Amino acid sequence: MGFFDKILGGLKKTKNTVQLDGLFAGFTKPDDDFYDELEECLILADVGMETTTQVVSTLRQQVKNQHLKTNVEVKDALTGILTKVLTAGDLSMHLTTKPSVILMVGVNGVGKTTTIGKLAAAYTAEGKKVLLVAGDTFRAAAAEQLTVWSERAGCGIVRHEEGSDPAAVVFDGCSAARARGTDVVIIDTAGRLHNKANLMNELNKISRVITRELPEADVETLMVLDATTGQNGLIQAKQFAESAGLTGIVLTKLDGTAKGGIVFAIAGELGLPVKYVGVGEGVDDLMPFNPTEFVEALLK
Repeated sequence: MGFFDKILGGLKKTKNTVQLDGLFAGFTKPDDDFYDELEECLILADVGMETTTQVVSTLRQQVKNQHLKTNVEVKDALTGILTKVLTAGDLSMHLTTKPSVILMVGVNGVGKTTTIGKLAAAYTAEGKKVLLVAGDTFRAAAAEQLTVWSERAGCGIVRHEEGSDPAAVVFDGCSAARARGTDVVIIDTAGRLHNKANLMNELNKISRVITRELPEADVETLMVLDATTGQNGLIQAKQFAESAGLTGIVLTKLDGTAKGGIVFAIAGELGLPVKYVGVGEGVDDLMPFNPTEFVEALLK
């Protein structure tokens, strides 16, 4: 099953909430009532006020300038606008060096460990040599869970005892990656410490170790977000973006929410690309994000 079909299924709850297809089915002309309904639909889907206002304003301008009248014309214009919002930033993964590093960040409970396991399985299936690094030494059983995923994916893992210094684990992971000829190193990190400042300081310390030990390596810093948290997820992303130098977002549990529009808020308000989306529990249900097919599925 391809991205479009999985997204179409994953967006079922969002589509039932926003009813964009109903909006265009009952279309007579793009008047104020139409724009008000469109705005309400987008806000209900958690697109966010700022991004919604921008999208509706841009659509109004295009309809006026291009003299659009039919529902097909207006829907095509909206499709183009929404797709453009989602193409903020670089959607590709830059992992050209050997080793390359994927640093995974995010609060507890968003599916970070599962996401790491799925990424490891995907890259291993591509023939890459993958190494997991259990940098979350604060959460009980975090390393054990990551070990299970390493066994499933058929890749190596570097771990220390619970409560160890995360930066020391990362140091050993970088050393092991060089020694073993690893292609991709995926590093887990803590999602919660005693306070936000401690968490961000720890992430900065880990980043410095990576830069020092693997100075030539490509580094992707991905934040895992739970789509069901909606605007709270957006607040989390803003905090991590300020401190962790994010290169992209992995959006999980998209199939379990009516708020799939959070994708647009992330891209529109943070300028961060969504690089992967999770639309199910299966190993192959974490997929590289395709903005065009996402918007087509939402408006289908």
